[in-house]
Amino acid sequence: MQRICVYCASNSGIRDVFAEAARDLATLLVEQEYELVYGGGSTGIMGVLADAVLRLGGTVHGVMPELLLKKEVGHASLTELHVVDSMHERKSKMAAMSDAFIALPGGFGTLEEISEILTWGQLRVHEKPVGVLNVDGYFDSLFAFLDNAVAEGFLREENRKMLCCAEDPAALLEQFKTYRAPSVDKWS
Repeated sequence: MQRICVYCASNSGIRDVFAEAARDLATLLVEQEYELVYGGGSTGIMGVLADAVLRLGGTVHGVMPELLLKKEVGHASLTELHVVDSMHERKSKMAAMSDAFIALPGGFGTLEEISEILTWGQLRVHEKPVGVLNVDGYFDSLFAFLDNAVAEGFLREENRKMLCCAEDPAALLEQFKTYRAPSVDKWS
């Protein structure tokens, strides 16, 4: 792994624990010499993460569609900012640039991004590790949903296990190092 994509919010949330988790992840990424790929914003958790990586001397690649550049206040100090035409192009470029994917707490956008990259993995578009940093139990209800999807026959257990999870960024990256994509077909 060289580059890790982090999906995260353009809002800060109401508790400091989310920004602290972003800074902890940034420290680990730089210490382990991973480059950050993210949505290119300067606000919220996105800005906290990018600023921390840059402050520590790391490399940050942002990808932002033109229509959000002004709304999200694109980050002006990144190592590299790719401006693309659409949200679809943004997600595709971030996926192509990255060797693994992490979601920090966020809202609709974060949920949509992590869901899509998991779906691509299930369909074998990629075999890259995907995980969530479960800050203070933030993603517990997502895991309950996925477990229910398995119980109801909408998701295979092997594919459910594609989503790695840890409360600590170091533990999550350790899971990534041993990750193996499932060899089952979605429809078998």
